[in-house]
Amino acid sequence: MAKERLPVTPAIRLLRAAGIVFSDHPYDYEERGGTAASSRELGVDEHAVIKTLIMEDERRQPLIVLMHGDREVSTQKLARHLAVKSIVPCRPEVASRHSGYLVGGTSPFATRRPMPVYVERSILGLERIFINAGRRGYLVGIAPTVLVDLLRPELVEVAV
Repeated sequence: MAKERLPVTPAIRLLRAAGIVFSDHPYDYEERGGTAASSRELGVDEHAVIKTLIMEDERRQPLIVLMHGDREVSTQKLARHLAVKSIVPCRPEVASRHSGYLVGGTSPFATRRPMPVYVERSILGLERIFINAGRRGYLVGIAPTVLVDLLRPELVEVAV
C-alpha cells in the first residue's frame, strides 16, 4: 500500500520550523461530525481532541479558544474573565477570514491574523493532545506544552 501523502499546511510548516515533535493523524472527515467523529475515527478519547474555536467580543475583536472536544465554552464566563460585555462564536466565513483556515480544519498555529489565545487550563494536564493541523480530516498529536511554547496563551477555566 502506498504511503498517503499528508498535507503541508501553514500550521505544519510552523511546527516543523519550531522543531516540534508531532504525530500525523489523518482521518475521513465527516461534515458536522466535530470532535466526536474525529475521536471515533482515530480511536482516541474525545477529551484529548482539542477544538480550535474562533470567537469575537462585542467590538468584533477576534480571539481563539482551545477547548476539550467533549466540553463547551461558557461564553458568559469567558466574557466575565476578559471584562467584556459578550463573547460569541464567529460566523464560519468570518472565522475563516481571521484564521486563514476552513471551519472544521482550523488550527491555532500560523493563523492569518494574530489573535489572543485562551486555553482551558485542564488541557495542560493531559499527556498528549490531538489538534487540527490546518486541514479538514487532519490532526496532529503533540504534547500540550507545545501550546504554551508556541502560542503563549492565557489559561482559563471556562469549560461546561
